[in-house]
Amino acid sequence: MKKIIALISEDFEDLELSYPVLRLREAGCLVDVVGEEKNREYHGKYGVPFISDLSFDEVDPADYDGILVPGGWAPDKLRRFPEVLEMVRAIFAAGKPVGEICHAGWVLISAGILEGKTVTSTPGIKDDMANAGATWVNTPSVVDGNIISARRPPDLPAYMKDYLRVLFAE
Repeated sequence: MKKIIALISEDFEDLELSYPVLRLREAGCLVDVVGEEKNREYHGKYGVPFISDLSFDEVDPADYDGILVPGGWAPDKLRRFPEVLEMVRAIFAAGKPVGEICHAGWVLISAGILEGKTVTSTPGIKDDMANAGATWVNTPSVVDGNIISARRPPDLPAYMKDYLRVLFAE
């Protein structure tokens, strides 16, 4: 069974967390929702509640097969935690799937893993992505090595097809 970390913080984009979590669980994966505090109820931008399974300090990235970073305003909060950046770096360095959608690119920028990569995101942070050394493209979903990126909620079907393809290709 594949184990995936789904990061969470306040003001996540509701669909960009719930859709991937449900899709991965449908595919037989164990998904741990990981936030600053364990068993805390976090709220999406549109009010959808989600409860974290674990806290950042309870997670060893070596025990997981991939990570997902949702968009919304949560990435601006998530990237402030050294534990989050270490999780992302460790999963990336191990060649395991790192998924990011919309504003989630901010976390990958802060983790320092975008140099030389081709990615997409919400157009609002394309300059940030380029300034981090990435080539930004305006397409629904991009796979570059083990980074899978998407622009916004309407791109979720393409994003999750790509994420699952990379996850199960190992």
